[in-house]
Amino acid sequence: MKDLLFLVHRIPYPPNKGDKIRSYNFLKGLAKHYNIHLVAFIDDPEDWQYVAKIEELTVSSLLLNLNSSFAKIKSLTGLLTHKALSLPYYQSGKVQDWVDETISEKSIEKVFIYSSAMAQYVEKYPQLDVVIDFVDVDSDKWLQYSQKASWPMNWVYRREAKLLLEYDAGVATAAQMSAFVSEEESLLFARLVDMGADKITYVNNGVDIVFFDPFRQFVTPYADDKNIIVFTGAMDYWANIDAVMWFVDKVFPQIKRECSDARFYIVGSNPAKEVLQLANVEGVSVTGRVDDIRPFLLFSKVVVAPLLIARGIQNKILEAMAMGKRVVATPQAIEGITLESQEVYVTEKATDFAGQVLSHLNSTEAGYCSSVNRDFVTENYSWSASHKRLLQIIDCD
Repeated sequence: MKDLLFLVHRIPYPPNKGDKIRSYNFLKGLAKHYNIHLVAFIDDPEDWQYVAKIEELTVSSLLLNLNSSFAKIKSLTGLLTHKALSLPYYQSGKVQDWVDETISEKSIEKVFIYSSAMAQYVEKYPQLDVVIDFVDVDSDKWLQYSQKASWPMNWVYRREAKLLLEYDAGVATAAQMSAFVSEEESLLFARLVDMGADKITYVNNGVDIVFFDPFRQFVTPYADDKNIIVFTGAMDYWANIDAVMWFVDKVFPQIKRECSDARFYIVGSNPAKEVLQLANVEGVSVTGRVDDIRPFLLFSKVVVAPLLIARGIQNKILEAMAMGKRVVATPQAIEGITLESQEVYVTEKATDFAGQVLSHLNSTEAGYCSSVNRDFVTENYSWSASHKRLLQIIDCD
């Protein structure tokens, strides 16, 4: 098998959050066809226990600790060098030395980059065949952040949006191919950087249908049989924080007035201070990291995705649908997912959102499984199809 250098900003295991679900499944698929030499940072001490899992899928690897507090300070050097702050955040001399040595010793010809900040390590090798997975148009996400923040952070976020887009445009120009998580994301990037569509494509996310199977035996994680509403996601991620704060502030009070025993569970790792404070609201629970999100999904009455800031495809929606759950979401949350007659109810108004949730809480169909939602994911979002598409892109010389 040929050698492939795989550069990823975060260890691609465990697949318990959006970026790691995609990077892990891509690694697993590519490892069947290439000798993988992988570089990744570990920004969560809990993830060091999974080093052996990465070693099973790679020929060689460098996993390096990333202290987020120190990295944030280091990123400020970008203000002096007119760079996007994301670049010095992930800059490491140890990584550069390892990459240089691996390229030389293994005669590396092909590189797969997951997240554009990792492209800095191969900038001096124009002869390499590079495929980069941007996943989302992150510069647009920073722009959305700037519209919600006050000074001085709104200025910082606007600056990041501008400089990151400029950097990404250069990376995409130099790469053999640039991939995104959906056709909508790829078209947006093509418009923003004024590039031809021949070097920009997309590879959909997938869902492990065997793992996310509502017909397996699970034990309910809930203490009682209340009307459970659930949100899942990494709770140190600003878009998720913003989503649950909006829901608790604007939507949940309307639900409680009509359904006093409604309970809202926020399920996800590393809840930020603002999220933890929401547990003080009557009827709201914050779980923190859980071993398995499937029972939290399965035994809920309805899954919500009230994202006001979003890019790409939301795995949380696909996983909920795979578990046969009805979903109430904002338009931002379902961007990139082409829905027709599925049981996903979309609205951006708080009153309408509350009304849709209440309609499911009041349903007499206890234990209802939405077969149309599960069938949709099974037919349209398989990892095997995504692996095949990715291999075609990387193997295209």
